[in-house]
Amino acid sequence: MLPLHPRSPPRRPQGPLCTRQSLVADLRNLGINKGDTLLVHSSLKSMGFVSGGAETVVSALLQVLGREGTLVVPAFSCGNSDPSTWKVPPVSLDVDEAWWPALRASIPAYDPEKTRTLAVGTIPETVRTWPSALRSAHPQVSFAAIGLHAGTVTANHALDCCFGEQSPLARMEGLSARVLLLGVGYHRCTCFHLAEGRVSSPKMENSFAVTVDGTRRWLTVEDTVINGDDFEELGADFERDCDVRRGFVGAADCAALSLPEATLYAKKWFQEHR
Repeated sequence: MLPLHPRSPPRRPQGPLCTRQSLVADLRNLGINKGDTLLVHSSLKSMGFVSGGAETVVSALLQVLGREGTLVVPAFSCGNSDPSTWKVPPVSLDVDEAWWPALRASIPAYDPEKTRTLAVGTIPETVRTWPSALRSAHPQVSFAAIGLHAGTVTANHALDCCFGEQSPLARMEGLSARVLLLGVGYHRCTCFHLAEGRVSSPKMENSFAVTVDGTRRWLTVEDTVINGDDFEELGADFERDCDVRRGFVGAADCAALSLPEATLYAKKWFQEHR
């Protein structure tokens, strides 16, 4: 009989210990208020040990925002795209080119109720499945929202407008929304993409599977090229020149900022730096 190897001792979770009450206090210290429309980009693991995980984080956010507030998250499903584009993030998958026709013919059509999020973290997936959550119609870059303005934010997300004037980002701009970067950097700050369509930007073909009149279709549209490679540099300049509230939620280094102000600054920045 082979000797039994002793199991390694369980790994002790890294702190701090975060509860709903502690998260509420941290969020309020960042200036998040009742009635805000808040777009959250997040990393759960950056926060430390959260009792109850992502559900606790979402509950804390909703408590701070209150009944008059609206919580919005990216609910992206970027795997619903042409396989020729998969080598780069967020999909980062190199598949045999011989498979591409079969993949285009078989990728499931986007379903806002069933299609899971990809590469945006645990918190957005929790929001997506939350009771009363609404989700926009774009098959790759939808947003999910809970609260007073959820219907306004998620309505009429055009298929040929990932992040432009017919997207939830423009709706949130009109609501004077705020952005919370919760343990993530400016490379995740999608509101900068809204400004890309307001400067001279190249166009691209974008393909995905959708349902039209009850039938799955592979659709190709023209949209603005999106490029976040310089967002960290842009974010550093924005933070130097504009009002950004910094603080911690648990162990997560966070930034809270105005979405309209960030979009306006980004437009000017792109005109000077691109």
